[in-house]
Amino acid sequence: MIKAPSTAMPHVGQRACGAHLAQFPHVEATEFRNAMRNLASGVAIVATGIGDARRGLTASSVTSLCMNPPCLLVSVNTKSETHDSILTNGYFGISLLRDGQEALAQRFAGLTGVSGADRFGDARWNEGITGAPLLETAICAIDCVLQLHQIVGSHGILIGRIVATRQHCAGNPVINFQGELHTLPVA
Repeated sequence: MIKAPSTAMPHVGQRACGAHLAQFPHVEATEFRNAMRNLASGVAIVATGIGDARRGLTASSVTSLCMNPPCLLVSVNTKSETHDSILTNGYFGISLLRDGQEALAQRFAGLTGVSGADRFGDARWNEGITGAPLLETAICAIDCVLQLHQIVGSHGILIGRIVATRQHCAGNPVINFQGELHTLPVA
């Protein structure tokens, strides 16, 4: 006999599932932002395109996803020109920032008024095997082809299949914590 799902709320120790999830309200954006400011995260530049068509932004939402095949996940606001460029190009690079690159992170975050290909300005960039811009002086650069794209709310979740990595420069990683950039000392 097939039993219909219960409509009762879950008991302590039970997980909510299915239709019950709609009954839970979401928190306000400000409350969510304030909570997430407590999650220290690495800072990276996500970039795509060649020459004057290069586009990039600063992200602290980069994470490894799986090893087989090697993939990572990055979340990008759908209103950014970088988001649309990644979808058009089908590839992107991730450059993990190190100490001394905080100003570059701010530029790519749009905090200096510089936009488009001008953000790449005075920094030294290489092209990955996909053509993605990779910061020459980053701690590490990761070259990806777009494997999957899914829009959730205001952001596109981009899953990149990693086709190459480059270990570049030694240094202490830049992290975002409490809305500010910090350098994490490495022993």
